[in-house]
Amino acid sequence: MTAGALAGVERVQPPSMTKVIAVLEERGLVTREHNPQDKRQAIISITPAGYVLLDTERAAGDAWLAAHLAELSDDERAALDHVIPILDRLAAV
Repeated sequence: MTAGALAGVERVQPPSMTKVIAVLEERGLVTREHNPQDKRQAIISITPAGYVLLDTERAAGDAWLAAHLAELSDDERAALDHVIPILDRLAAV
């Protein structure tokens, strides 16, 4: 994905995304290669180390959420069944 496309997906300005990509590249989490169709652009790819970090962060987030959901009452969890579709709709805007 190009930096511009990634910025669009993440809903940030391209210069902000360029800074983030530079740090990720510095840390070996992404690579930047010339776009064969447009040499002015680069294609950003996640590295194996980036996948490991992504999987670790996702697992930590899942564990945190599961632990906190377990603390809710049955009524609170039932309320989430009604709220989550609304939040999903808002997030898609």
